[in-house]
Amino acid sequence: MSCDGNNATPPCPAIAPGVGSVPPAQEIDPQRAAEELRARFEGAAVDPRVPAVVPGFDAPFYQAGLAGYSDPAMRIIARRHGCPYCVTEALLDQTLLAGGRGFAKADLGQLADNIPGGAEDRPLAGQIMGSDPGEMAAAAIKMIEQGARRAGEYRAMASCSCAGQHGRAAHAANAGAPAGTVAPSACSSTSEGTFAAIDVNLACPVKKIARKARGGHWLAEPTGAIRILEAVREAVPEQIPVTVKMRRSFDDSDEMRDNFFRIFDAAYDMGCAWVTVHARTVQQKYLGPSRWDLLRQIVQRAHPGRVRERLIFGSGDVWDAGDVFRMIAYTGVTGVSIARGCIGNPWIFRQCRDILAGRTPSRPTIAEQRDVLMRHFELAIDVNRLFTRGRGEARQARAERHTARTMRKFGIRFASHHPQGEAVRKRFIACQSLDEWQAVLDEYYPLEKQP
Repeated sequence: MSCDGNNATPPCPAIAPGVGSVPPAQEIDPQRAAEELRARFEGAAVDPRVPAVVPGFDAPFYQAGLAGYSDPAMRIIARRHGCPYCVTEALLDQTLLAGGRGFAKADLGQLADNIPGGAEDRPLAGQIMGSDPGEMAAAAIKMIEQGARRAGEYRAMASCSCAGQHGRAAHAANAGAPAGTVAPSACSSTSEGTFAAIDVNLACPVKKIARKARGGHWLAEPTGAIRILEAVREAVPEQIPVTVKMRRSFDDSDEMRDNFFRIFDAAYDMGCAWVTVHARTVQQKYLGPSRWDLLRQIVQRAHPGRVRERLIFGSGDVWDAGDVFRMIAYTGVTGVSIARGCIGNPWIFRQCRDILAGRTPSRPTIAEQRDVLMRHFELAIDVNRLFTRGRGEARQARAERHTARTMRKFGIRFASHHPQGEAVRKRFIACQSLDEWQAVLDEYYPLEKQP
């Protein structure tokens, strides 16, 4: 299930014309924008309320949840290049409650024992998407508890009309649970081994998701969307923040814009920590430029005075490090969710750190590209081995073959940084094994000769 797709406009600037004294976004100097940001927060890189909510989230950007991409391997590579916070791909509530691969792919406890550097993958938000408030609440609890209870308990919780109360009941001080609630689990108190936040996806525009009343579909049905958010916020322990991913509207009609603000306001009123707003509509999918001008209006409406009371993140048409700071300066968002712009480009996070520090960001060298391509492949093998049948060498071989196929989509994106990008792209497309991947590196990313 992918929230991207073949019908996507190639990278292009967002619609962000000059407004009053604010120049068009493309004319904004990222370095000056970063300086102003640090001056506003007395030397800090981000609004201090962000790391207060999620310790370790120390910069005004993060890696978005990318369906089919943002697995632990991609996230760890991003973190090694300066990404402070990541979100899992959207996981369906029903898949999580059923168990199996969908839950294991996001399970920090399991991955920490099997992936080199797995402890690096924190803080991490678990993103969920679904159609039933009870199932969404139960799925959120299961993610926070890392599946500590029996699967049947979570399913029973989902079918109960008071499912939204179960998480709080399980975290209550009393061991005895009243009728209609679930007794406390072994993971009734949160720890470092769980998700730092639960992110509710009300943004995915894929038709097969919309037909099942999931993702961005809910922007056309605000009452249902609010019920889901209420159920999740009520179920999740108070110390775990709930965040929301939305698009700026279902479509550009007045009715749908009103629906957006009804959900947007309700999210903050019920205690959600922040909302990330993608500056395209649901119907727009990924076609055409995003509207930073309308994102700016959303932020201004939320902050009629000079005080920024709400934490709001932005998304859409962020293709390089400079775009992060242009969006912040132009729209007034707290920070930026980097999505397609970071696929095959973990250096965007390092470059953002450079801009924050007043340094000129540099492009990755051939040696740096080779190292990341190799490290990413090795991490991906470790992830895929968890879901590969068999033992010993046979299992390893199958994991390598599967990784070679799934890494092609990354290789295509990584190739854009190479001077011979088209030739490299074609070679990565043809890769069928680790040896063939290594051969591409040896030919196009040679090791530097020692003096």
